[in-house]
Amino acid sequence: MTGARILESLGRKRKSTVHFLSNPMRILAVESSCDESAVAVFDAARGLLAHSIFSQVELHRLYGGVVPELASRDHVRKLVPLVRTTLAEAATTPESLAAVAYTAGPGLIGALLTGAALGRSLAYAWGVPAVAVHHLEGHLLAPLLEAKPPPFPHLALLVSGGHTMLIDVAGPGAYQLLGDTRDDAAGEAFDKSAKLLGLPYPGGPQLAELAATAPGDRFKFPRPMLDRPGLEFSFSGLKTAVALAVQAAPLDAARRAAIAASAQAAIVDTLVRKTLRALEQTGRAALVVAGGVGANLVLRQRLHESVARYGADVYYPRIEFCTDNAAMIAVAGMARLRAGCTEPLAIRARARWPLTELEPMS
Repeated sequence: MTGARILESLGRKRKSTVHFLSNPMRILAVESSCDESAVAVFDAARGLLAHSIFSQVELHRLYGGVVPELASRDHVRKLVPLVRTTLAEAATTPESLAAVAYTAGPGLIGALLTGAALGRSLAYAWGVPAVAVHHLEGHLLAPLLEAKPPPFPHLALLVSGGHTMLIDVAGPGAYQLLGDTRDDAAGEAFDKSAKLLGLPYPGGPQLAELAATAPGDRFKFPRPMLDRPGLEFSFSGLKTAVALAVQAAPLDAARRAAIAASAQAAIVDTLVRKTLRALEQTGRAALVVAGGVGANLVLRQRLHESVARYGADVYYPRIEFCTDNAAMIAVAGMARLRAGCTEPLAIRARARWPLTELEPMS
């Protein structure tokens, strides 16, 4: 999707509030909320010009999960070279930038501070505004990068590593939380189940790959909170059920695959049925699925089939923009820039930042 069409989707904001809102606009975005170092350059007229990601998977695999201190140190090493290479790939100089956007939360505080310090410092050095972006808003707006963007308003299912939410999206910056997880998120259920099965980090994709080799009905794992009204989630009981199945008998290859398939089926079934309930309650005709778990192909297929029966359409970011990336931060940063939401000189980051506390766009 071109930058001009993204801006049209976001809606025209008043230009008189700040002098730098004249087109064309171009921004640099930095993402460092967890274990991916990422940089992107986005142009208001031409869309995404370049984006780069460096994954720390190999660094953390030895420990079976993300080590916050190691993540922060690796961001320090990788972000500045990524800025240089991404600017060069986009044929962009600092003089042509209108702002620098960066992820300010939520996430690992040390990792966030590396990106926030770099982004705010670059903005100061280059004499342009800095834009602090909410990581989850980046995920919610990531589908605007696609050729067929979602209309507003719509319902969003946000399923990332630490979040499982159903959100009514009236427009950019206008979010009503309909349902959240009470404990583990869907991504954590994938990862913890994978770890119980002895699969290497990162566990979620490994479990999905193994699940494709077996039927998903051998083990009757629970579908938490489907037997009561409401749109909240809970996946800690599913993790316990998987642990009991792992301990009940020797874990040969066939049993491991069957447990993986049954766990995935339980997670997907819960997400789909809750999402359909939310569509029925809100009456929305469009659904956005965002976040890392949104890359799961079984979830995509089930949602596509189920939502179609409601006469609604489903919108996803492409697979590479489901996981953490700077392109989505750039889109959200551009929306915030147009609304005049810029930062003071202080470097600010928040490990916890509820989406409901996000400043509305004017």
